[in-house]
Amino acid sequence: MRRKVTVIGAGNVGATAAQRIVEKELADVVLVDVVDGVPQGKGLDMFQSGAVEGFDMRIVGSNGYEETAGSDICVMTAGLARKPGMSRDDLLKKNEEIVRECIAQVTRHSRDLTIIVVTNPLDAMCEVARRVSGLPKNKVIGMAGILDSARMRAFISMEMNIAMSNIHATVLGGHGDTMVPLPRYSTVAGVPITELLTPERVEAIVKRTANGGAEIVNFLKTGSAYYAPSAAAIEMVDAILCDKRKILPCAAYLEGEYGINGLYVGVPVVIGKNGVERVIELNLTPEESAALKKSADSVAELFTKLTC
Repeated sequence: MRRKVTVIGAGNVGATAAQRIVEKELADVVLVDVVDGVPQGKGLDMFQSGAVEGFDMRIVGSNGYEETAGSDICVMTAGLARKPGMSRDDLLKKNEEIVRECIAQVTRHSRDLTIIVVTNPLDAMCEVARRVSGLPKNKVIGMAGILDSARMRAFISMEMNIAMSNIHATVLGGHGDTMVPLPRYSTVAGVPITELLTPERVEAIVKRTANGGAEIVNFLKTGSAYYAPSAAAIEMVDAILCDKRKILPCAAYLEGEYGINGLYVGVPVVIGKNGVERVIELNLTPEESAALKKSADSVAELFTKLTC
């Protein structure tokens, strides 16, 4: 049986994610969006590119959810971007409404699926998806740490003029200003960057990582990142569909790990066919633990404002 992935949201992130899935021949794709004609047009355009790119996966666009029936994975990208004058709470309220409706619809047609949340504020939207779907915690995961660590890897590569394939980076915590990059666990060919760079350069990389999304928004003026976010989401799709059991930093629902309970927080996890197979607990210094607790507290504050 052919595998199927539903991508909700045909904007830049969703459309790019859909294109990556079919080009990698991971699954057939249903691209869903509320705007009439947009998912249909983009889906048809992508499918026609298969004649040139050499893939044979199907991709269709839809304004409804009937065609999503039997999906193995849902990638949730729909939602509003924060606009001038919009508070964080405003964004939370609007996107909670969108995520709640979309997840209710997709899970009505597909009960045995894994949900990958990309919509911001990501950690809180993971909780909305978990509550609305009724799925077990391991089947609702947030894409955040892969993106944040990818940005850190890129900045290390730029600093040292070394191939990114030699670099590993670890970032914990919520997806936002309070994220916790861990230089001790960020390495070049197995050597911690703390042994290769001065403390000042390490701190500069840490700060740039925490502001990685905002830096791109400042360049674009009217948009936000989508190439790297879509690539990060598809690494998760690949790990699940192919049961790779890869260790990836993702937003996972914690129940006591790292001393955190009942929250979605970015941590290293084993990703396979069952979603989150296991949480990896790192040994943290008191300073790192305090930073992670601060980040978790920020996530907890958002959770108290959810209405679902």
